[in-house]
Amino acid sequence: MKWSELSIHTTNEAVEAVSNILHEAGASGVVIEDSEELVRDREDIFGEIYSLNPDDFPVDGVRIKAYLAETSFLLETVEEIKVAINNLLNFNIDLGHNIITVTEVDEEDWATAWKKYYHPVKISNRFTIVPTWEEYERVNSDELIIELDPGMAFGTGTHPTTVMCLQALEKTVQPNTSVIDVGTGSGVLSIGAAKLGASSIHALDLDEVAVKSAKENIAINRVDDIVQVTHGNLLDNVTEQADIVVANILAEIIMTFTDDAYSIVKPGGLFITSGIIATKKEDVRESLQQSGFKVDEVMMMEDWVTIISRKPVK
Repeated sequence: MKWSELSIHTTNEAVEAVSNILHEAGASGVVIEDSEELVRDREDIFGEIYSLNPDDFPVDGVRIKAYLAETSFLLETVEEIKVAINNLLNFNIDLGHNIITVTEVDEEDWATAWKKYYHPVKISNRFTIVPTWEEYERVNSDELIIELDPGMAFGTGTHPTTVMCLQALEKTVQPNTSVIDVGTGSGVLSIGAAKLGASSIHALDLDEVAVKSAKENIAINRVDDIVQVTHGNLLDNVTEQADIVVANILAEIIMTFTDDAYSIVKPGGLFITSGIIATKKEDVRESLQQSGFKVDEVMMMEDWVTIISRKPVK
């Protein structure tokens, strides 16, 4: 079988949105090549090792690559992707160069080449993300391993928005905590919450492919007895309250359901929001406060923001 590599030259701000569009179009994974990675100063807090080849990155902006099977519908799919990406301008998302190219790739090359990008990464005091094909032994007994297969859903769990969400959950999840994970994607946040001791987790996603992928990853991590995955749009039709609601999605979408989140979070509970580019931080903060939340903490990593807000106890 032949595959086509779809490459989009865009901006850091557009990464999450474009990646989601590619995922919904049928891409089983994305590669993100950010020019800023070559010059970014890093604190080696958790023992990460970075060795980057400049030839793998664009001169400026971000290059996002996805792989689609060559079918009779490929041209239509590419056109739909282009339209969806251009529609992001309606949300004031900077698309930068917005140059899209398509090249053919042999299945044998793609089947193994993409794995070179993914290795075990320690992302917090306790969490380590481990690709399913890698051998890894815990460094200490307190370490929590999340196994992911990036070939089953876009994202490897190492994007700053996901890392900060996991770090926020690490700070806040207690035994018997109930969690709702909005826009679960690969299921990584639900898996993390389960491994931290949450007693019940409801994971939702609007994309049926994401629902299937999340279920597979959750089963791999043996937490399917704790995590329920369902198809759903944000918090529509959710009636049960939870101690923590977590949403790692676009800032523009977060701001559409802060009132719903306020009604679902238990008094004294938390709403953890991520996927927020730095320029949208104050907009999201204002939306949260207007709905009644009090901001407990604002976390920042690179150009991304995570906000932990609390529903007051009346």
